[in-house]
Amino acid sequence: MSDPLDRAVAPHSVPTGRAFAARTRLTRRGRRWRPGLSAQPLHSEIFACGREASGAGLALALARDALAATGAVEDRRQVLWVQEREAMRLGGRPYLHGLPADLRHRVIHVAAKTPEDALFAMEEGLKCRDLACVIGEIAGNPRKLDFTASRRLSLAAEKHGVALWLVRLDASPDLSSARMRWRVGAAPSLPQRWDSEAPGEARWRAELFRARGHLPGEWMMSDADTGLRAERCSSAPDHGDLAGGSAARSLAAG
Repeated sequence: MSDPLDRAVAPHSVPTGRAFAARTRLTRRGRRWRPGLSAQPLHSEIFACGREASGAGLALALARDALAATGAVEDRRQVLWVQEREAMRLGGRPYLHGLPADLRHRVIHVAAKTPEDALFAMEEGLKCRDLACVIGEIAGNPRKLDFTASRRLSLAAEKHGVALWLVRLDASPDLSSARMRWRVGAAPSLPQRWDSEAPGEARWRAELFRARGHLPGEWMMSDADTGLRAERCSSAPDHGDLAGGSAARSLAAG
């Protein structure tokens, strides 16, 4: 099957205005996100309500999916989990027996007093290649988490190849250099197979509202031993004509 770009403009020909517009539109279009993609951004943000654990749940699911996609299933490196005081007050500390079995004995937890301390701990963690990834939780929109601080996190992640998922609790999406930004909330669980009265697997309704190289969209997600599952919401609008940026371009390159 021929590439749509090749059909839009034939080789060795000068494109007409309509053909040039078609090539530009197809080139700028991102591809739809799905679990298991090998090329994933190293700095992501997840916006969630502080009264539920959907933010931390999705961060863990995305982290495990990214590690599996890169062939790091047997990776036994530690995972750095940083929380500032208000985030801990809202959601509590990670519960050992509630974590996925492959992560229970690999989490290094840092309880930071202030958002500034949390940002420092995350940035230092991103500089350590002996870590599999970094998960952070910060509540609200603290002044210290401005675009400069966000860019420092992006630069550190891309320079050292350590991924960050930063959970923003009860926060509004402000200016950020994060390559991928999610908005997530809890969703009704699926029926339990053996007991219809028991709760099933946790599910989230996740909206990808900003991503470089991917189209926006909404999915119903769940995570199990078999990996991350995502079913695209049929009611979600198709933003296929929006221009997308290059996910491969690194902030640390220049």
